[in-house]
Amino acid sequence: MSSGGASAGGGSVIKTVLTYGTFDVLHAGHIRLLARAKALGDRLIVGLSTDGFNSLKHKRSLLDFDNRRIVLEAVRYVDLVIPEGSWDQKIADVRRYCVNLFVMGDDWEGKFDFLKSECEVVYLPRTENISSTLIREELLELGVPPR
Repeated sequence: MSSGGASAGGGSVIKTVLTYGTFDVLHAGHIRLLARAKALGDRLIVGLSTDGFNSLKHKRSLLDFDNRRIVLEAVRYVDLVIPEGSWDQKIADVRRYCVNLFVMGDDWEGKFDFLKSECEVVYLPRTENISSTLIREELLELGVPPR
């Protein structure tokens, strides 16, 4: 297991939390996830899916990477936003940023257990009745064409 981040004054260790996502059409569910993730540590890093990675995942976002990054950086719970360009970068990111805790929504339950040899892994419950997918579907129903 990773021993954690840099020491703050007095020798205490900073607990670093890492999560990943596309964070398109930022909504209350995203904010709640980020707040709960930050509450589990001292520093929250968000791996933000790049446009190229989203394309590989056959995902489309309404906002491009730079817009999503700027919005995430403005969220008070987020300390650092890093680009997520591949599925395989997670172990390297955990090591590079001295991550103690990896957090994802419970819709990913079990998918990142391979990180347990590097850090603690926690799956948090999703906020019901809200998601970027639901918002995009509602926009389509209103006649707003996809980008």
